[in-house]
Amino acid sequence: MLSLRIAWRFLTTSKAQSLLIVGGIAVGIAVQVFVGSLITSLQSNLVEQTIGSSPHVTIADPQEGKPVAYSDLTRRVINATPGVTAIAPVRQISALYSNGSDRVPLSVTGGLLNDLDKIYQLRAKAASGVPDLAAGRIVIGLDLAQKYGLAVGDPMRVSTGSGAPVTLRVSSIVDFGSSAANLRLAFTGPDFPQGALGLRSDQYTAIQTRISDPFKAKAVAADWQQTLIGVKVSDWQSENKDLLTALNSQSASSYMIQAFVLVAVALGIASTLAISAVQKTRQIGILKALGMADSDTARVFVWQSAILGAGGTSLGVGLGWFLIAGFTFGTAGSASGFPIVLQPSFVALSAAVGMLVAMLSSIIPSRATGRLDPIEVIQNG
Repeated sequence: MLSLRIAWRFLTTSKAQSLLIVGGIAVGIAVQVFVGSLITSLQSNLVEQTIGSSPHVTIADPQEGKPVAYSDLTRRVINATPGVTAIAPVRQISALYSNGSDRVPLSVTGGLLNDLDKIYQLRAKAASGVPDLAAGRIVIGLDLAQKYGLAVGDPMRVSTGSGAPVTLRVSSIVDFGSSAANLRLAFTGPDFPQGALGLRSDQYTAIQTRISDPFKAKAVAADWQQTLIGVKVSDWQSENKDLLTALNSQSASSYMIQAFVLVAVALGIASTLAISAVQKTRQIGILKALGMADSDTARVFVWQSAILGAGGTSLGVGLGWFLIAGFTFGTAGSASGFPIVLQPSFVALSAAVGMLVAMLSSIIPSRATGRLDPIEVIQNG
């Protein structure tokens, strides 16, 4: 196409100017990809640390301390909800671990291993031993084991305040990623807390669930609350409002940064193309005098924008990946570091937005050249 060839000729005759535009677009897209991926990964990391080993939606009795029945209606409602990935009827009880000199408070959760593993990821987070919740077995946190010198197979004397103390053997030591959880959380089979609490086989202190999209927990909880009468349905979002506020603020700041970057890129491209249109006024006038249509001359700058946008966007995506890799490598040894995950969908969206901005930047110079009078341009030199 003639317009494309002319656009390429204009770009190659002003190589320094063209390279500066491509570089500006590349930096803008790289910043957008890096900042967007950084914020998204940071949010995922915060959510994982907060609820990575905890339920998303919990069903319990409205009156604290009273048991809740895992009825057929409750089963049907939970199983009919799309996205539910784990269901764990649990019995939770406060207990004390005594080593003879110290007494340590524990929050003991009793249930079936396969159910609890889907909620708390016991097998994946085991630091030593293999989680086993058979009768007489207990899984404890890493900090508790290190502080009191406990190892797999060691006995633990646990009392609940009702009846004589019970001796349980450590089957596994788990790292939950939190010092508080590692010091206080413990897991047993369903029989130990059931006997201590005096519950029937169909009674539990809570029914814990996880869903595939944690941010739908509030909507799911509201839906269950309307259907299930006489129970209290809570969700992690309502219990972590400060975290959600922080996540929303991060998202807003990320969008603002990206918007300003795109505006800067658009102004840079538009101003440079406008200067180029002024510089090429004589050539455009001659082309129009030779019979080139207004639409074709305007298309020259559309092609210029497309070429510059495609080149800058491609380079920017590569530069963004390099920044992400460098950040991940540089923070690998830091306790506060976390990996940034490059999301293909976000990269594609950033590239599409970059190209759109580049194309929109061609409107002003295209309209300006379309209004040129070739006779007047040639006469004025």
